[in-house]
Amino acid sequence: MSGILDKERIIAGPGFNRWLVPPAALAIHLCIGMAYGFSVFWLPLSKALGAKTCGAEVGFFAQLFTTSCDWQISTLGWMYTLFFVLLGSSAAIWGGWLERVGPRKAGVVSALCWCGGMLLSALGVYTHQFWMMILGSGVIGGIGLGLGYISPVSTLIKWFPDRRGMATGMAIMGFGGGAMIGSPLAADLMKYFSTPTDVGVMQTFVVMALVYFVFMMAGAFGYRVPETGWKPAGWTPPAAQVSNTMITQKHVHVKKVWGIPQFWLIWMVLCMNVSAGIGVIGMASPMLQEVFGGKLIGVEQKFSELKNTQDVVAEAKKSGAVLTAEQTDAAAKGKTQLTAIAVVAAGFTALLSLFNIGGRFFWASLSDKLGRKVTYVVFFVLGGLMYFSIPSSAAAGSVMLFVGACCVILSMYGGGFATVPAYLADLFGTQMVGAIHGRLLTAWATAGILGPVVVNYMREYQLGLGIPREQVYNQTMYILVGMLVVGLICNLLVKPLDSKWFMTDSELVEEKRLAHEKMAASEVGAASSASDAVPTSVVVFAWLAVGIPLAWGVYRTLQSVMKFFA
Repeated sequence: MSGILDKERIIAGPGFNRWLVPPAALAIHLCIGMAYGFSVFWLPLSKALGAKTCGAEVGFFAQLFTTSCDWQISTLGWMYTLFFVLLGSSAAIWGGWLERVGPRKAGVVSALCWCGGMLLSALGVYTHQFWMMILGSGVIGGIGLGLGYISPVSTLIKWFPDRRGMATGMAIMGFGGGAMIGSPLAADLMKYFSTPTDVGVMQTFVVMALVYFVFMMAGAFGYRVPETGWKPAGWTPPAAQVSNTMITQKHVHVKKVWGIPQFWLIWMVLCMNVSAGIGVIGMASPMLQEVFGGKLIGVEQKFSELKNTQDVVAEAKKSGAVLTAEQTDAAAKGKTQLTAIAVVAAGFTALLSLFNIGGRFFWASLSDKLGRKVTYVVFFVLGGLMYFSIPSSAAAGSVMLFVGACCVILSMYGGGFATVPAYLADLFGTQMVGAIHGRLLTAWATAGILGPVVVNYMREYQLGLGIPREQVYNQTMYILVGMLVVGLICNLLVKPLDSKWFMTDSELVEEKRLAHEKMAASEVGAASSASDAVPTSVVVFAWLAVGIPLAWGVYRTLQSVMKFFA
Protein backbone atom coordinates (compact mmCIF):
# COMPACT_ATOMS: atom_id res chain seq x y z
CA MET A 1 0.00 0.00 0.00
CA SER A 2 2.85 2.38 0.84
CA GLY A 3 4.17 1.98 -2.71
CA ILE A 4 0.88 3.19 -4.14
CA LEU A 5 1.13 6.33 -1.99
CA ASP A 6 4.77 7.12 -2.77
CA LYS A 7 5.40 10.36 -4.62
CA GLU A 8 7.35 8.54 -7.34
CA ARG A 9 4.13 6.71 -8.27
CA ILE A 10 2.18 9.89 -9.01
CA ILE A 11 4.58 11.74 -11.34
CA ALA A 12 2.55 12.34 -14.49
CA GLY A 13 3.76 11.16 -17.86
CA PRO A 14 3.14 12.85 -21.21
CA GLY A 15 -0.48 13.19 -22.24
CA PHE A 16 -1.78 13.76 -18.72
CA ASN A 17 -4.55 16.35 -18.67
CA ARG A 18 -3.82 18.91 -15.97
CA TRP A 19 -7.54 19.70 -15.68
CA LEU A 20 -7.95 16.43 -13.77
CA VAL A 21 -6.10 17.89 -10.77
CA PRO A 22 -8.58 20.67 -9.78
CA PRO A 23 -11.53 18.24 -9.34
CA ALA A 24 -9.29 15.99 -7.22
CA ALA A 25 -8.52 18.99 -5.00
CA LEU A 26 -12.20 19.99 -4.94
CA ALA A 27 -13.22 16.47 -3.86
CA ILE A 28 -11.13 16.88 -0.71
CA HIS A 29 -11.93 20.53 -0.03
CA LEU A 30 -15.68 20.10 -0.44
CA CYS A 31 -15.56 17.42 2.28
CA ILE A 32 -13.35 19.16 4.84
CA GLY A 33 -15.21 22.43 4.18
CA MET A 34 -18.04 20.97 6.29
CA ALA A 35 -16.04 22.39 9.22
CA TYR A 36 -17.75 25.71 8.42
CA GLY A 37 -21.17 24.04 8.73
CA PHE A 38 -20.71 22.06 11.93
CA SER A 39 -22.92 24.51 13.82
CA VAL A 40 -25.90 22.69 12.27
CA PHE A 41 -25.26 19.98 14.89
CA TRP A 42 -25.14 22.23 17.96
CA LEU A 43 -28.86 22.57 18.65
CA PRO A 44 -29.68 18.84 18.21
CA LEU A 45 -26.65 17.86 20.31
CA SER A 46 -27.79 20.23 23.06
CA LYS A 47 -30.92 18.06 23.29
CA ALA A 48 -29.26 14.67 22.74
CA LEU A 49 -30.33 13.18 26.09
CA GLY A 50 -33.62 14.98 26.34
CA ALA A 51 -32.64 15.82 29.91
CA LYS A 52 -31.97 19.18 31.53
CA THR A 53 -29.13 21.27 30.13
CA CYS A 54 -25.97 21.30 32.23
CA GLY A 55 -26.13 24.27 34.58
CA ALA A 56 -23.46 26.70 35.70
CA GLU A 57 -22.43 24.26 38.44
CA VAL A 58 -21.29 21.80 35.74
CA GLY A 59 -18.11 23.35 34.37
CA PHE A 60 -16.50 22.76 30.99
CA PHE A 61 -14.27 19.92 32.16
CA ALA A 62 -17.17 18.23 33.95
CA GLN A 63 -19.18 18.36 30.72
CA LEU A 64 -16.44 16.37 29.00
CA PHE A 65 -17.48 13.28 30.96
CA THR A 66 -21.02 13.85 32.27
CA THR A 67 -23.88 11.63 31.14
CA SER A 68 -26.54 13.19 33.35
CA CYS A 69 -27.25 16.45 31.53
CA ASP A 70 -27.23 17.84 27.99
CA TRP A 71 -24.25 19.83 26.74
CA GLN A 72 -24.45 23.60 26.51
CA ILE A 73 -24.22 25.12 23.02
CA SER A 74 -21.36 27.33 24.23
CA THR A 75 -19.46 24.16 25.21
CA LEU A 76 -20.11 22.53 21.84
CA GLY A 77 -18.76 25.65 20.13
CA TRP A 78 -15.26 24.81 21.33
CA MET A 79 -15.12 22.16 18.60
CA TYR A 80 -15.44 24.95 16.02
CA THR A 81 -12.56 26.82 17.64
CA LEU A 82 -10.41 23.68 17.66
CA PHE A 83 -11.04 23.13 13.95
CA PHE A 84 -9.26 26.29 12.91
CA VAL A 85 -6.59 26.30 15.60
CA LEU A 86 -5.61 22.74 14.62
CA LEU A 87 -5.95 23.54 10.92
CA GLY A 88 -3.36 26.30 11.17
CA SER A 89 -1.00 24.53 13.54
CA SER A 90 -1.07 21.14 11.75
CA ALA A 91 -0.53 22.79 8.37
CA ALA A 92 2.47 24.63 9.83
CA ILE A 93 3.94 21.54 11.52
CA TRP A 94 3.52 19.00 8.71
CA GLY A 95 3.74 21.27 5.65
CA GLY A 96 7.37 20.31 5.01
CA TRP A 97 6.55 16.61 5.30
CA LEU A 98 3.73 17.06 2.79
CA GLU A 99 6.07 18.62 0.21
CA ARG A 100 8.37 15.59 0.39
CA VAL A 101 5.80 12.78 0.41
CA GLY A 102 3.46 14.39 -2.09
CA PRO A 103 -0.24 15.28 -2.14
CA ARG A 104 -1.55 11.71 -2.47
CA LYS A 105 -0.17 10.45 0.82
CA ALA A 106 -1.18 13.70 2.55
CA GLY A 107 -4.69 13.41 1.07
CA VAL A 108 -5.07 9.84 2.32
CA VAL A 109 -3.92 10.81 5.83
CA SER A 110 -6.33 13.76 5.71
CA ALA A 111 -9.22 11.43 4.77
CA LEU A 112 -8.35 9.01 7.58
CA CYS A 113 -8.15 11.83 10.14
CA TRP A 114 -11.24 13.80 9.05
CA CYS A 115 -13.52 10.81 8.51
CA GLY A 116 -12.06 8.77 11.37
CA GLY A 117 -12.56 11.76 13.63
CA MET A 118 -16.24 11.91 12.64
CA LEU A 119 -16.65 8.22 13.45
CA LEU A 120 -15.07 8.74 16.87
CA SER A 121 -17.42 11.70 17.38
CA ALA A 122 -20.35 9.43 16.49
CA LEU A 123 -19.22 7.10 19.27
CA GLY A 124 -19.00 10.12 21.56
CA VAL A 125 -22.59 11.04 20.76
CA TYR A 126 -23.74 7.45 21.31
CA THR A 127 -22.03 7.23 24.75
CA HIS A 128 -22.61 10.93 25.51
CA GLN A 129 -18.89 11.52 26.07
CA PHE A 130 -17.94 14.98 24.86
CA TRP A 131 -14.22 14.29 25.25
CA MET A 132 -14.55 11.80 22.39
CA MET A 133 -16.03 14.50 20.17
CA ILE A 134 -13.28 16.93 21.14
CA LEU A 135 -10.61 14.31 20.38
CA GLY A 136 -12.38 12.97 17.29
CA SER A 137 -13.59 15.90 15.22
CA GLY A 138 -11.77 18.64 17.11
CA VAL A 139 -8.20 17.31 17.36
CA ILE A 140 -7.89 14.39 14.91
CA GLY A 141 -10.32 15.99 12.47
CA GLY A 142 -8.54 19.34 12.84
CA ILE A 143 -5.26 17.71 11.80
CA GLY A 144 -7.06 16.25 8.79
CA LEU A 145 -8.35 19.74 7.98
CA GLY A 146 -4.86 21.22 7.93
CA LEU A 147 -3.34 18.47 5.76
CA GLY A 148 -6.32 18.39 3.40
CA TYR A 149 -6.41 22.16 3.05
CA ILE A 150 -2.80 22.55 1.91
CA SER A 151 -2.47 19.19 0.10
CA PRO A 152 -3.27 20.56 -3.39
CA VAL A 153 -1.70 24.03 -3.14
CA SER A 154 1.85 23.31 -4.32
CA THR A 155 0.64 20.79 -6.91
CA LEU A 156 -1.91 23.13 -8.48
CA ILE A 157 0.57 25.99 -8.67
CA LYS A 158 3.06 23.73 -10.47
CA TRP A 159 0.39 22.48 -12.90
CA PHE A 160 -0.90 26.01 -13.59
CA PRO A 161 2.14 28.32 -13.58
CA ASP A 162 0.26 30.45 -16.11
CA ARG A 163 -2.88 30.75 -13.90
CA ARG A 164 -1.72 30.39 -10.32
CA GLY A 165 -4.52 32.44 -8.81
CA MET A 166 -7.29 30.73 -10.77
CA ALA A 167 -5.97 27.25 -9.91
CA THR A 168 -5.78 27.80 -6.16
CA GLY A 169 -9.03 29.75 -6.30
CA MET A 170 -10.85 26.71 -7.68
CA ALA A 171 -9.66 24.46 -4.86
CA ILE A 172 -10.11 26.90 -2.02
CA MET A 173 -13.54 27.78 -3.39
CA GLY A 174 -14.38 24.16 -2.55
CA PHE A 175 -13.50 24.69 1.10
CA GLY A 176 -15.97 27.58 1.25
CA GLY A 177 -18.56 25.49 -0.58
CA GLY A 178 -18.25 22.48 1.71
CA ALA A 179 -20.77 23.83 4.19
CA MET A 180 -23.26 24.63 1.41
CA ILE A 181 -23.39 20.91 0.65
CA GLY A 182 -22.77 19.50 4.13
CA SER A 183 -25.18 21.64 6.16
CA PRO A 184 -28.38 20.84 4.22
CA LEU A 185 -27.23 17.23 3.82
CA ALA A 186 -26.71 16.92 7.58
CA ALA A 187 -30.08 18.55 8.27
CA ASP A 188 -31.84 16.11 5.90
CA LEU A 189 -30.05 13.10 7.41
CA MET A 190 -30.84 14.14 11.00
CA LYS A 191 -34.48 14.58 10.03
CA TYR A 192 -34.47 11.10 8.46
CA PHE A 193 -32.76 9.35 11.39
CA SER A 194 -34.41 11.22 14.27
CA THR A 195 -36.97 9.53 16.49
CA PRO A 196 -38.82 10.70 19.61
CA THR A 197 -35.84 9.46 21.67
CA ASP A 198 -32.93 10.08 19.27
CA VAL A 199 -31.87 13.32 17.55
CA GLY A 200 -30.17 11.36 14.74
CA VAL A 201 -26.74 13.01 15.01
CA MET A 202 -24.82 9.79 15.61
CA GLN A 203 -26.16 8.11 12.47
CA THR A 204 -25.61 11.30 10.47
CA PHE A 205 -21.95 11.41 11.52
CA VAL A 206 -21.48 7.79 10.40
CA VAL A 207 -23.13 8.27 6.99
CA MET A 208 -21.30 11.53 6.26
CA ALA A 209 -17.96 10.04 7.35
CA LEU A 210 -18.40 7.12 4.93
CA VAL A 211 -19.51 9.34 2.04
CA TYR A 212 -16.70 11.81 2.67
CA PHE A 213 -14.15 9.00 2.87
CA VAL A 214 -15.08 7.78 -0.62
CA PHE A 215 -14.82 11.28 -2.10
CA MET A 216 -11.60 12.19 -0.29
CA MET A 217 -9.86 8.93 -1.25
CA ALA A 218 -10.94 9.44 -4.87
CA GLY A 219 -9.48 12.94 -4.72
CA ALA A 220 -6.23 11.75 -3.13
CA PHE A 221 -5.75 9.04 -5.77
CA GLY A 222 -6.61 11.55 -8.49
CA TYR A 223 -3.60 13.71 -7.64
CA ARG A 224 -0.63 13.76 -10.02
CA VAL A 225 2.48 15.95 -9.87
CA PRO A 226 4.29 17.27 -12.94
CA GLU A 227 7.87 16.42 -13.79
CA THR A 228 10.44 19.03 -12.84
CA GLY A 229 10.74 21.53 -15.66
CA TRP A 230 7.26 20.85 -17.04
CA LYS A 231 5.35 23.82 -18.39
CA PRO A 232 2.20 24.26 -20.48
CA ALA A 233 2.76 24.12 -24.22
CA GLY A 234 3.28 27.59 -25.67
CA TRP A 235 3.65 29.31 -22.29
CA THR A 236 6.67 31.47 -21.52
CA PRO A 237 7.58 32.21 -17.88
CA PRO A 238 7.06 35.86 -16.83
CA ALA A 239 10.77 36.57 -16.46
CA ALA A 240 11.24 35.77 -20.12
CA GLN A 241 8.39 38.06 -21.15
CA VAL A 242 9.02 41.14 -19.08
CA SER A 243 10.95 42.01 -15.97
CA ASN A 244 8.66 41.32 -13.02
CA THR A 245 10.56 41.51 -9.77
CA MET A 246 7.51 40.43 -7.75
CA ILE A 247 7.58 36.96 -9.36
CA THR A 248 10.75 35.07 -8.61
CA GLN A 249 12.16 32.08 -10.48
CA LYS A 250 14.13 31.00 -7.41
CA HIS A 251 13.00 29.11 -4.30
CA VAL A 252 13.05 29.62 -0.52
CA HIS A 253 13.34 26.74 1.94
CA VAL A 254 10.47 26.55 4.41
CA LYS A 255 12.83 26.45 7.40
CA LYS A 256 13.96 30.02 6.60
CA VAL A 257 10.57 31.75 6.33
CA TRP A 258 10.21 32.55 10.05
CA GLY A 259 13.15 34.95 9.66
CA ILE A 260 12.03 36.69 6.46
CA PRO A 261 10.31 40.10 6.95
CA GLN A 262 8.13 39.65 3.85
CA PHE A 263 6.66 36.48 5.31
CA TRP A 264 5.52 38.33 8.42
CA LEU A 265 4.15 41.19 6.33
CA ILE A 266 1.98 38.75 4.35
CA TRP A 267 1.12 37.03 7.65
CA MET A 268 -0.29 40.36 8.87
CA VAL A 269 -2.00 40.97 5.52
CA LEU A 270 -3.89 37.67 5.79
CA CYS A 271 -4.56 38.05 9.52
CA MET A 272 -6.09 41.53 9.17
CA ASN A 273 -8.18 40.61 6.12
CA VAL A 274 -9.52 37.46 7.77
CA SER A 275 -10.06 39.07 11.20
CA ALA A 276 -12.27 41.75 9.69
CA GLY A 277 -14.23 39.32 7.51
CA ILE A 278 -14.69 36.58 10.07
CA GLY A 279 -15.98 39.12 12.57
CA VAL A 280 -18.82 39.98 10.18
CA ILE A 281 -19.54 36.32 9.37
CA GLY A 282 -19.90 35.43 13.02
CA MET A 283 -22.44 38.18 13.71
CA ALA A 284 -24.13 38.55 10.31
CA SER A 285 -27.57 37.24 11.31
CA PRO A 286 -27.99 39.09 14.65
CA MET A 287 -26.42 42.24 13.16
CA LEU A 288 -29.02 42.48 10.38
CA GLN A 289 -31.87 41.77 12.81
CA GLU A 290 -30.75 44.28 15.43
CA VAL A 291 -29.89 47.04 12.96
CA PHE A 292 -33.09 46.96 10.88
CA GLY A 293 -35.58 45.08 13.06
CA GLY A 294 -39.16 45.30 11.82
CA LYS A 295 -38.14 47.07 8.58
CA LEU A 296 -37.09 43.68 7.24
CA ILE A 297 -40.76 42.61 7.19
CA GLY A 298 -42.41 45.99 6.60
CA VAL A 299 -43.02 46.81 10.29
CA GLU A 300 -41.82 50.08 11.81
CA GLN A 301 -40.95 48.65 15.22
CA LYS A 302 -37.31 48.28 16.19
CA PHE A 303 -35.87 44.88 17.08
CA SER A 304 -35.36 45.99 20.69
CA GLU A 305 -39.05 46.97 20.96
CA LEU A 306 -40.20 43.60 19.64
CA LYS A 307 -37.82 41.75 21.92
CA ASN A 308 -38.79 43.85 24.97
CA THR A 309 -42.41 42.87 24.43
CA GLN A 310 -41.42 39.21 24.60
CA ASP A 311 -39.24 39.79 27.67
CA VAL A 312 -42.06 41.58 29.54
CA VAL A 313 -44.50 38.77 28.78
CA ALA A 314 -41.93 36.16 29.83
CA GLU A 315 -41.34 37.93 33.14
CA ALA A 316 -45.07 38.23 33.73
CA LYS A 317 -45.57 34.50 33.18
CA LYS A 318 -42.63 33.70 35.45
CA SER A 319 -44.08 35.79 38.25
CA GLY A 320 -47.52 34.16 37.85
CA ALA A 321 -49.27 37.32 36.66
CA VAL A 322 -52.39 36.91 34.55
CA LEU A 323 -52.03 38.39 31.07
CA THR A 324 -54.83 40.37 29.48
CA ALA A 325 -56.20 39.32 26.11
CA GLU A 326 -54.50 42.37 24.58
CA GLN A 327 -51.12 41.40 26.04
CA THR A 328 -51.53 37.81 24.85
CA ASP A 329 -52.34 38.96 21.31
CA ALA A 330 -49.39 41.38 21.31
CA ALA A 331 -47.05 38.63 22.54
CA ALA A 332 -48.22 36.21 19.86
CA LYS A 333 -47.92 38.84 17.14
CA GLY A 334 -44.46 39.87 18.34
CA LYS A 335 -43.26 36.26 18.38
CA THR A 336 -44.50 35.76 14.81
CA GLN A 337 -42.72 38.93 13.70
CA LEU A 338 -39.43 37.95 15.37
CA THR A 339 -39.62 34.55 13.66
CA ALA A 340 -40.20 36.21 10.29
CA ILE A 341 -37.22 38.52 10.88
CA ALA A 342 -35.03 35.52 11.75
CA VAL A 343 -36.03 33.82 8.48
CA VAL A 344 -34.98 36.91 6.51
CA ALA A 345 -31.68 37.01 8.41
CA ALA A 346 -31.05 33.34 7.59
CA GLY A 347 -31.50 34.18 3.91
CA PHE A 348 -29.00 37.03 4.34
CA THR A 349 -26.46 34.62 5.84
CA ALA A 350 -26.96 32.24 2.90
CA LEU A 351 -26.44 35.13 0.48
CA LEU A 352 -23.15 35.97 2.17
CA SER A 353 -21.98 32.37 1.80
CA LEU A 354 -22.51 32.60 -1.98
CA PHE A 355 -20.40 35.74 -2.19
CA ASN A 356 -17.76 34.17 0.04
CA ILE A 357 -17.45 31.23 -2.37
CA GLY A 358 -17.76 33.21 -5.59
CA GLY A 359 -15.19 35.71 -4.37
CA ARG A 360 -12.62 32.96 -3.91
CA PHE A 361 -12.65 32.14 -7.60
CA PHE A 362 -13.31 35.66 -8.94
CA TRP A 363 -10.65 37.57 -7.01
CA ALA A 364 -7.99 34.85 -7.26
CA SER A 365 -8.49 34.64 -11.02
CA LEU A 366 -8.43 38.44 -11.33
CA SER A 367 -5.14 38.50 -9.41
CA ASP A 368 -3.53 36.70 -12.38
CA LYS A 369 -4.20 39.91 -14.36
CA LEU A 370 -3.77 42.59 -11.67
CA GLY A 371 -0.95 40.99 -9.71
CA ARG A 372 -1.24 39.82 -6.11
CA LYS A 373 -0.08 43.01 -4.42
CA VAL A 374 -2.53 45.21 -6.34
CA THR A 375 -5.36 42.75 -5.64
CA TYR A 376 -4.77 43.06 -1.89
CA VAL A 377 -4.66 46.85 -2.21
CA VAL A 378 -8.16 46.59 -3.71
CA PHE A 379 -9.24 44.34 -0.83
CA PHE A 380 -8.12 46.83 1.81
CA VAL A 381 -9.15 50.08 0.12
CA LEU A 382 -12.52 48.90 -1.22
CA GLY A 383 -13.11 46.82 1.91
CA GLY A 384 -12.35 49.78 4.15
CA LEU A 385 -14.86 51.91 2.25
CA MET A 386 -17.49 49.18 2.59
CA TYR A 387 -16.97 48.80 6.36
CA PHE A 388 -17.00 52.58 6.76
CA SER A 389 -20.29 52.83 4.83
CA ILE A 390 -22.17 50.31 6.98
CA PRO A 391 -23.04 52.69 9.87
CA SER A 392 -24.27 55.29 7.36
CA SER A 393 -26.45 52.85 5.44
CA ALA A 394 -27.81 51.53 8.74
CA ALA A 395 -28.65 55.05 9.94
CA ALA A 396 -30.34 55.81 6.62
CA GLY A 397 -32.38 52.62 6.91
CA SER A 398 -31.13 51.34 3.56
CA VAL A 399 -31.22 47.55 3.79
CA MET A 400 -29.92 47.03 0.25
CA LEU A 401 -26.86 49.29 0.69
CA PHE A 402 -26.08 47.55 3.97
CA VAL A 403 -26.45 44.08 2.43
CA GLY A 404 -24.51 45.09 -0.69
CA ALA A 405 -21.56 46.28 1.40
CA CYS A 406 -21.56 43.05 3.40
CA CYS A 407 -21.64 40.95 0.22
CA VAL A 408 -18.64 42.78 -1.25
CA ILE A 409 -16.80 42.38 2.08
CA LEU A 410 -17.44 38.62 2.14
CA SER A 411 -16.33 38.20 -1.46
CA MET A 412 -12.98 39.78 -0.56
CA TYR A 413 -12.76 37.72 2.63
CA GLY A 414 -12.93 34.56 0.53
CA GLY A 415 -10.74 36.12 -2.15
CA GLY A 416 -8.01 36.76 0.42
CA PHE A 417 -7.78 33.05 1.23
CA ALA A 418 -7.66 32.03 -2.43
CA THR A 419 -5.14 34.65 -3.56
CA VAL A 420 -2.53 34.23 -0.84
CA PRO A 421 -1.05 30.89 -2.06
CA ALA A 422 -0.24 32.48 -5.43
CA TYR A 423 1.19 35.53 -3.61
CA LEU A 424 3.52 33.21 -1.69
CA ALA A 425 4.53 31.36 -4.87
CA ASP A 426 5.37 34.67 -6.56
CA LEU A 427 7.64 35.77 -3.71
CA PHE A 428 9.07 32.52 -2.32
CA GLY A 429 9.05 30.23 -5.37
CA THR A 430 7.08 27.07 -5.97
CA GLN A 431 9.39 24.38 -4.56
CA MET A 432 8.05 24.54 -0.98
CA VAL A 433 5.07 26.86 -1.35
CA GLY A 434 2.69 24.31 0.20
CA ALA A 435 4.78 24.14 3.38
CA ILE A 436 5.17 27.92 3.51
CA HIS A 437 1.41 28.30 3.04
CA GLY A 438 0.94 25.89 5.93
CA ARG A 439 2.99 28.13 8.21
CA LEU A 440 1.12 31.20 7.01
CA LEU A 441 -2.17 29.61 8.07
CA THR A 442 -1.23 30.32 11.69
CA ALA A 443 -2.48 33.80 10.75
CA TRP A 444 -5.91 32.26 10.12
CA ALA A 445 -5.85 30.55 13.51
CA THR A 446 -5.02 33.90 15.11
CA ALA A 447 -7.70 35.73 13.15
CA GLY A 448 -10.26 33.09 14.10
CA ILE A 449 -9.87 34.26 17.69
CA LEU A 450 -9.16 37.97 17.15
CA GLY A 451 -12.06 38.83 14.80
CA PRO A 452 -14.95 37.32 16.79
CA VAL A 453 -13.50 38.61 20.08
CA VAL A 454 -13.40 42.19 18.77
CA VAL A 455 -16.95 42.07 17.40
CA ASN A 456 -18.55 40.17 20.28
CA TYR A 457 -16.90 42.04 23.13
CA MET A 458 -17.43 45.46 21.53
CA ARG A 459 -21.10 44.58 21.08
CA GLU A 460 -21.48 43.54 24.73
CA TYR A 461 -19.53 46.58 25.93
CA GLN A 462 -21.71 48.99 23.98
CA LEU A 463 -24.92 47.29 25.08
CA GLY A 464 -23.65 47.68 28.65
CA LEU A 465 -23.31 51.41 28.05
CA GLY A 466 -26.99 51.55 27.10
CA ILE A 467 -26.39 52.20 23.39
CA PRO A 468 -29.40 51.13 21.27
CA ARG A 469 -29.04 47.75 19.57
CA GLU A 470 -29.25 49.27 16.11
CA GLN A 471 -26.13 51.38 16.84
CA VAL A 472 -23.90 48.93 18.75
CA TYR A 473 -22.01 47.85 15.63
CA ASN A 474 -20.96 51.34 14.50
CA GLN A 475 -17.74 51.56 16.54
CA THR A 476 -16.94 47.96 15.69
CA MET A 477 -17.01 48.75 11.97
CA TYR A 478 -14.56 51.60 12.48
CA ILE A 479 -12.23 49.27 14.42
CA LEU A 480 -12.37 46.81 11.53
CA VAL A 481 -11.51 49.66 9.14
CA GLY A 482 -8.45 50.26 11.32
CA MET A 483 -7.46 46.59 10.92
CA LEU A 484 -7.70 46.95 7.15
CA VAL A 485 -5.49 50.05 7.26
CA VAL A 486 -2.86 48.02 9.11
CA GLY A 487 -3.18 45.29 6.47
CA LEU A 488 -2.87 47.85 3.66
CA ILE A 489 0.34 49.29 5.12
CA CYS A 490 1.85 45.81 5.52
CA ASN A 491 0.91 44.94 1.94
CA LEU A 492 2.49 48.12 0.57
CA LEU A 493 5.71 47.29 2.42
CA VAL A 494 6.04 43.89 0.68
CA LYS A 495 8.96 43.92 -1.75
CA PRO A 496 10.98 41.25 -3.60
CA LEU A 497 13.24 39.08 -1.45
CA ASP A 498 16.95 39.60 -1.08
CA SER A 499 18.94 36.91 -2.90
CA LYS A 500 20.38 35.67 0.42
CA TRP A 501 17.08 33.99 1.30
CA PHE A 502 16.94 31.72 -1.73
CA MET A 503 18.31 28.19 -1.90
CA THR A 504 21.58 27.69 -3.74
CA ASP A 505 21.63 25.40 -6.76
CA SER A 506 23.11 22.56 -4.69
CA GLU A 507 20.50 23.02 -1.92
CA LEU A 508 17.71 23.00 -4.51
CA VAL A 509 19.03 19.81 -6.10
CA GLU A 510 19.15 18.14 -2.67
CA GLU A 511 15.61 19.29 -1.84
CA LYS A 512 14.35 17.95 -5.16
CA ARG A 513 16.02 14.63 -4.36
CA LEU A 514 14.35 14.49 -0.95
CA ALA A 515 11.03 15.35 -2.62
CA HIS A 516 11.51 12.44 -5.06
CA GLU A 517 11.18 14.70 -8.06
CA LYS A 518 11.80 13.44 -11.55
CA MET A 519 13.45 15.62 -14.16
CA ALA A 520 11.77 15.93 -17.51
CA ALA A 521 13.86 15.14 -20.55
CA SER A 522 12.79 18.44 -22.05
CA GLU A 523 11.52 21.72 -20.70
CA VAL A 524 8.00 20.96 -21.83
CA GLY A 525 8.02 17.46 -20.36
CA ALA A 526 7.67 15.84 -23.74
CA ALA A 527 9.64 12.71 -22.93
CA SER A 528 8.96 10.09 -20.30
CA SER A 529 9.02 6.34 -19.98
CA ALA A 530 5.26 6.10 -19.51
CA SER A 531 2.20 7.81 -20.89
CA ASP A 532 -0.66 9.20 -18.80
CA ALA A 533 -2.98 10.06 -21.66
CA VAL A 534 -6.52 10.50 -20.32
CA PRO A 535 -9.74 10.37 -22.39
CA THR A 536 -11.81 13.54 -22.38
CA SER A 537 -14.74 11.55 -20.99
CA VAL A 538 -12.75 10.87 -17.78
CA VAL A 539 -12.09 14.59 -17.32
CA VAL A 540 -15.80 15.35 -17.82
CA PHE A 541 -16.78 12.64 -15.33
CA ALA A 542 -14.34 14.00 -12.73
CA TRP A 543 -15.79 17.49 -12.99
CA LEU A 544 -19.37 16.18 -12.85
CA ALA A 545 -18.51 14.18 -9.71
CA VAL A 546 -17.69 17.39 -7.85
CA GLY A 547 -19.85 19.78 -9.87
CA ILE A 548 -23.18 18.06 -9.24
CA PRO A 549 -22.89 18.09 -5.40
CA LEU A 550 -21.69 21.69 -5.55
CA ALA A 551 -24.63 22.67 -7.79
CA TRP A 552 -27.02 20.95 -5.35
CA GLY A 553 -25.48 22.92 -2.49
CA VAL A 554 -25.86 26.18 -4.42
CA TYR A 555 -29.50 25.29 -5.19
CA ARG A 556 -30.27 24.64 -1.52
CA THR A 557 -28.53 27.86 -0.56
CA LEU A 558 -30.48 29.83 -3.16
CA GLN A 559 -33.69 28.50 -1.62
CA SER A 560 -32.65 30.18 1.64
CA VAL A 561 -31.57 33.34 -0.20
CA MET A 562 -35.04 33.67 -1.71
CA LYS A 563 -36.43 34.07 1.81
CA PHE A 564 -34.38 37.24 2.13
CA PHE A 565 -35.68 38.76 -1.10
CA ALA A 566 -39.23 37.61 -0.36
